[in-house]
This record gives sequence, structure tokens and C-alpha cells, in this order.
Amino acid sequence: MRSETESVVEDIKRSVGLLRRHLDFDKSKARLAELNALAEDPTLWNDTARAQRVMQERTALEDQLNAIGRIERDLEDQIGMIELGDAENDQQVIAEAEATLKGLKAEAARRELEALLSGEADGNDSYLEVHAGAGGTESQDWAGMLLRMYTRWAEQHGYKVSMLDESAGDGAGIKSATIQVKGHNAYGWLKTEGGVHRLVRISPFDSNARRHTSFASVAVFPVIDDRIKIEIEEKDVRTDTMRSGGAGGQHVNKTESAVRLTHIPTGVAVVCQQERSQHKNRAQAWDMLRAKLYEIELKKREDKAAADQAAKSDIGWGHQIRSYVLQPYQMVKDLRTGVTSPTPSDVLDGELDPFMAAVLAQRAFGGGPESVEDVE
Repeated sequence: MRSETESVVEDIKRSVGLLRRHLDFDKSKARLAELNALAEDPTLWNDTARAQRVMQERTALEDQLNAIGRIERDLEDQIGMIELGDAENDQQVIAEAEATLKGLKAEAARRELEALLSGEADGNDSYLEVHAGAGGTESQDWAGMLLRMYTRWAEQHGYKVSMLDESAGDGAGIKSATIQVKGHNAYGWLKTEGGVHRLVRISPFDSNARRHTSFASVAVFPVIDDRIKIEIEEKDVRTDTMRSGGAGGQHVNKTESAVRLTHIPTGVAVVCQQERSQHKNRAQAWDMLRAKLYEIELKKREDKAAADQAAKSDIGWGHQIRSYVLQPYQMVKDLRTGVTSPTPSDVLDGELDPFMAAVLAQRAFGGGPESVEDVE
């Protein structure tokens, strides 16, 4: 077996070993047996919310355990194929097995990173907000590009995206927008994206073709469920109604269906205008407000538990996390991890996994890779 292939094999074994330790494999198998027994109990569905939690936990745990077993079996099979190819001097068999091993390495590495998504809300759906910075049309166009980037990323991962609020730009793009991304671990992955994003390019809006720098902010907070209790006093919340904006037929701009809630003690505000019904928008806005306040509490906990590490990797408001340079050269660079990509067009088309993975790895282990290739 070639040294390069031996290295791939060792990487797979290392990832699987970390996954086994992280899951506490034997304990997780026992827990899965408990969940299977619960799922067969006909009284489980008397409490729909509890039943859904049980089924979600069961599905996620079963997927993790099955993946570990399958990767281990595939690893043994491919090692056997390479040994067979060596014995019979069949280079085609060896090449096919080595290609399969590289695919296994990528899967094992991704599974290893997903195992880091063990926070209280990491498995939840996510809200994501984009806000244009100062700079008028330039920044508003950039905010629109970011919104498209995250929408494409979500769609590529099989997540469902819903637009909750959008304020169109004056000449192009958006002033702000809020989307909801639905899918397992949506928040766990997207939480790495909060902060200020910087774009450098030749402006399509400048007749003199000068280079412009634009900024936009991204905020991410989890959709919380009934496992997470966030109590808000109604007297602490101001409710404003307004006419919905944007395209939408005769109903739009004729009734005050859009709702803004402002939490007076913190100044946190949310807007929802997705539904035609003010009642539905109000309910969605309350969910968003609870989620935002929960995210604030999460940040406080993280800062208190790991102040030194948080200082190194803080991605809160006002912190620039990534630069996208389209002129005079092409490069995207994450300023927290140093990961770079020479193809901004791919990144803006939703290829964000290497950047997200590097931030998760940095938080867990410290340090970080220097290029996209190091985390692919």
C-alpha cells in the first residue's frame, strides 16, 4: 500500500475513533434501544411535541451510529481490495479502491465536524438576518448578494428557506432581510457566519469604473422549541403594526398585517410580514423575539465559560469576519481562520462548507487550516 493511501487510511481511523469517543458508542447504542422502545409505544403520540422530539433524537442517533459502522466496514473492504489488487497486480482495482477511500475520508471528516454540533440549539432551525452597511446602493447590492449566497447554500444542503421580512434597496439589492432556514443542524452550521462581510470590486454602478469597498452584516440566531424556555413579560414588549411591503397583490399595502416587536429592556426588535394575517405574523414575530433573546443569553454563557477563546474567535456584531475581493485579484479570505478560496464566484454561489468547517474546528481544537483544500 502506498504511503499516501496509508495516510488516508490513518485519517479515516482517527476520525472514526473521535466519533466513537464523542458519541460514547456503547452508551449511544443503549440510548437508541430506549428510543426504539419508546417509538413502539402507542401512547407516545398522546403528547405530539414529546413524540416529535423522541423521533428526531432517534433518527439523528441512528444515522450517526449507522454511519460509523458503515464507514468501518467500507474501510475494511477497500483495504482488502487494495491487497487483492496488489497480489494480482491489478492497477484498476487499486485505483478504484483508493478513490473510494478518499471519499470515505471526506465523509468521516464531515461527520467528525458534525459531531461538534452538540450545543443546546445546534440541531435546530435557524433565523438569518442580512443588513446593508453604509454606502447606499453599493452596500444594498452587496447585502442582496449575501442573501442569495446563503439561500443557495441552504438549498444545496436540502434545507427549506422561508422569507420572513425584506426591505428592498433604493436602486438594487436589499436594505435588510430575514430568512428562516429549516433543517437538521441548520443553526449549528450557520452560527459560524455571524459578523461583518466586506466586498471589494469594480462597482457596476460607477460610470468611472472605480473600485469600491462595501460592508454588510449577518446575524444568526436559532429557532427555539419547547425544550428551551424563554420567558418574556408582555409589558416589556412594544408592538407596532404596519403595512406589508414588496410584491404580493391587492392585499399588500392595504392592511396593517406586518408586525414589529421591540423588547424595551434590551432594544432588540424583530419584524415579520410573511403572512397575510396579522395574527400569524404576530405569532411568528414572538418566536423570532424569543430566539433573539435566547441567542443573547447563549453568547453570555459562551463568553463566561471560555472568555479567552471567545476573544480569539468572536463573531458578534461589529466584527469583520470575511473579505470577498473581486478586483484587482480574486480571493475570499476568512479573517478568523485564514482559510482562503481563489474562486469568489463559487463561494457566492453557496460553497461555504470549508469556511464553516474551519471555524467549527478552530472553536473545538484551536488553530485552523490555511486554505480551502485543507478542509475539503
